[in-house]
Amino acid sequence: MWLFDECFAQVGDSAETISLLWNELKDDIKIERFKNEPNLDCMLSKLNHENPMHWWMNTLLPMIKDLTEKSRAQMLLHLWMKIPEDDQYLVNKLITGGFRIGVSKGLVVKAIADACQLNESTILERFMTPINATQEWYKDLTKPEDSDRKDRGAIPYPFSLASPVEIEKLKEYSETDWRIEYKWDGIRGQLITRETGSYLWSRGEELINHAFPEIITMAEHLPSGTVLDGEIICWNETTNRPYPFATLQRRLGRKNVGKKLLAECPTVFLAYDIIENKTNDLRQIPLSERVQILTNLHAKTAHPSLIIGKDETFQSWDELEAIREKSRFWGAEGLMIKRKQSNYISGRKRGDWWKYKHEPMTLDAVLIYAQAGTGKRANLFTDYTFALWDKAKNVNIERSLVTFAKAYSGLNNREIEELDKWIRTHTKERFGPTRMVEPKQVFELAFEGVLKSNRHKCGLAVRFPRIHRWRVDKPAQEADCIQQAKELLDRELTNHV
Repeated sequence: MWLFDECFAQVGDSAETISLLWNELKDDIKIERFKNEPNLDCMLSKLNHENPMHWWMNTLLPMIKDLTEKSRAQMLLHLWMKIPEDDQYLVNKLITGGFRIGVSKGLVVKAIADACQLNESTILERFMTPINATQEWYKDLTKPEDSDRKDRGAIPYPFSLASPVEIEKLKEYSETDWRIEYKWDGIRGQLITRETGSYLWSRGEELINHAFPEIITMAEHLPSGTVLDGEIICWNETTNRPYPFATLQRRLGRKNVGKKLLAECPTVFLAYDIIENKTNDLRQIPLSERVQILTNLHAKTAHPSLIIGKDETFQSWDELEAIREKSRFWGAEGLMIKRKQSNYISGRKRGDWWKYKHEPMTLDAVLIYAQAGTGKRANLFTDYTFALWDKAKNVNIERSLVTFAKAYSGLNNREIEELDKWIRTHTKERFGPTRMVEPKQVFELAFEGVLKSNRHKCGLAVRFPRIHRWRVDKPAQEADCIQQAKELLDRELTNHV
C-alpha cells in the first residue's frame, strides 16, 4: 500500500496508478482458479477485442459488482491478467467509474436544447427526474414540449440563483426598481404540494421529507398545486430570529427525527417566492406579483411552520450599507436584491437577482500540513491544513499550534507553484501522501461562520474556509489563537439571541 500511495500522489488517479503498477507486480501474484463457479470462467472466455462497450457496462461489470468480496477480488485479478497492456487504463477507468467527460451541466442542457429545438428550461426540468440512461429515458428527455401540461407531480423546478452583487451596476437603475430582502442562512428548499402528497426538495435535488416532518405537516394546509421557494431554518419564535446554523445541522442527514430534537431544533419554511399556484406556472409573471400571491396565501394558511420573508424599504442607494448591517442584528447573512419585474428563471442569470453578503470572517493561521491534489494537480501540493496558537502571545508562556481548518482554494497558479516548491524544501515529516512542514508560512483564511464541534481538536469548525491571502509579511508567532476564533463564535451567537 505504501507504494500505491506514493504513486497515486504523483499520478492523482487510481485507474492510471493500477495500470502503471500492474506489469511490475503481476508475475509475483498468485491467482486461484475459480471453484464451482463456471459462470465466471465462461464470462472470461468471452472477453475479446470485439466486445462492444454496452457488453462491458451492461453485462460484465454489473456481474463483477454482484459477486462476493472474495470472488470479486479474484475476478479482477483474472481480468487484469487477461486484458492486453494497452487496454489496462481504459478498463480500469470503467471499473472505477472514472470513464466520463468533465462537462458542466449547463453545457449539456444547452447542447440538447439546441439539438432538439427545446427551451433550456424544459431540459433542466426534465433533468430533475431520476436519470436512467435508457433509450426510453432519452426519448422522454427530448420529446416535444406539451402545450397543455398539467400537474408536474413531485418533480421540482430548477432553482433560480443569484449572483454576487455589483454595486456600481445597481446604481445605474432607479431604487424603485428593486426589492430588498434578508438573506437567511439555512438550506434552500422547494416545497411542492399535490393531491398525492407533499414533497420537500433541497437545492441538491434530494427529497428531504424525513428530516423535516413538521414542514411536511404544514404543507397539508396548503392548496394542492402549490410550489414554494424558500429557506429551511431553525427558528426561535420567542426572539423572531433564526437559531445558529449549528442548530440546523443537528437535523441534517437524519432518517428519523425524535420528539426531543423536534423540540430543541424546530424548523420552519421561510418562503420568499411562489412558483406555482393552483397548478398555474407563475414563473413568467413579475416578482412583485408573485410576492403578492405568496402574501395572500400565507395569510390564508396561518401555520407557525410557514413564514414569509419581508422586504426592506429604502429611498437611496446610500442606505444600502446600513440595511445590510441591520440584517446582521436579525441573524441574517446579508441581503438579497431582486428586480421587481424579474421572472423566475432557471439557474443563474446575471442582473436580476443579486446577493450582498456580510464580509467573511477572517483569521491568520499557520500552514502545518500539505497534501498533493488529484487530476491535473496531482504533482502539486494544493490541499492545506492550517493551525492556530492554543494561547495568546505572551513572552512568558510556551505555546503550541492546534489544527483549525483545511482549505483547497484561494491561491492563483503562480502562488501554488511557489508554495509547492517551498513545501518540498521545508518538509519535516511524511505520513504517506501528507507532509508536515515547518510552521513558518501564515495565511489569512476567510470563512462564513464558526461552529462548536466535538470532532475537532480545537473544539471549533468553520464553514466554507478558503485562503484569502498569503501573509508573507507576517511571522508565524503573530498568527491568531483559538481564543480569537471563540470570540468570533460568541459574536455570531449574540446575533441569534
